[in-house]
Amino acid sequence: MSRGLPLNVKLCLDKALDSALLSVETYNKPAVKFKSGGYIVLMCIAWTSLFHAIFFKRGIKPFYREKNKVRFKRVDGEIQFWELATCVKEYFKGEDCAIRKNIELFIPLRNKLEHKFLPELDANIFAECQALLLNFDKIVEKEFGEDYCLRESLSFALQLFPSSRTLAMGIKMSKDAQKITRFIDKYRASISTDIMQSGEYSFKAFLIQVANHKSVDALPVQFFPYDKLTDDEKKKVERIAGLIKEKHIPVVNKGTLKPATVIQQVQERLGNPKIIRGKKQVNKFNSDTHTRCWKKYEVRPEWNSDNP
Repeated sequence: MSRGLPLNVKLCLDKALDSALLSVETYNKPAVKFKSGGYIVLMCIAWTSLFHAIFFKRGIKPFYREKNKVRFKRVDGEIQFWELATCVKEYFKGEDCAIRKNIELFIPLRNKLEHKFLPELDANIFAECQALLLNFDKIVEKEFGEDYCLRESLSFALQLFPSSRTLAMGIKMSKDAQKITRFIDKYRASISTDIMQSGEYSFKAFLIQVANHKSVDALPVQFFPYDKLTDDEKKKVERIAGLIKEKHIPVVNKGTLKPATVIQQVQERLGNPKIIRGKKQVNKFNSDTHTRCWKKYEVRPEWNSDNP
């Protein structure tokens, strides 16, 4: 698979590519319910091995050193390789990009999922899982060339896609799933808007059925990257997306503050300003202001919402 490369680079790259292919195979098997868990564990192995291959290619030994910085650390007699978190830090240095943020979501998520069985989380993290794979192939191409990319080995999987209504109703979440969902929401809320909206952090697509093409040579499924569309094409896509997508805004510490507490804290942060209402002096930020704010910014659904 990896021809003409030094042996240590070849072994790591082969392991990375095999692990990534196994992760996709695991996820796409209809009978497998441990989809996200198995996929994430294998993709973390794939990314770690890919980074090791890159470092060996650059003449860097991805090993931990003892405190004297001379000897390499050993565990059970074996040299201790850099873990994924260390590899990410060394590869991206100070760069705070969407690919890095995507990988860094899955490092703690792998630890949370590998010993649990939580298929109800699959739909929640599908977009980040898809980006994790596309980013992997992107870095493979950047560092080793197009000949090593996985995209030629993968075909479009045949799936019975659940409807948005089914996903919204979903399976009742266990306490473990609720806890991990809060972690995911908090992580999403911690990153910048630009990164959150990047396809390299979270890849989302609308699969829309079209009429059969007259040409027998036409591909049944074609992918058009959003950033390569014209402005007119982007507007058309956004109109279609606007008709069918549901907007979910991640909120830090969701459900832990009552409205009265929020009103008091915002009023204090504003410097406790006052206004005259009628003949009475009242707080500038009050319950009426609070209600208008959460409705304007869609912080929460209406009390009688069909999708609470």
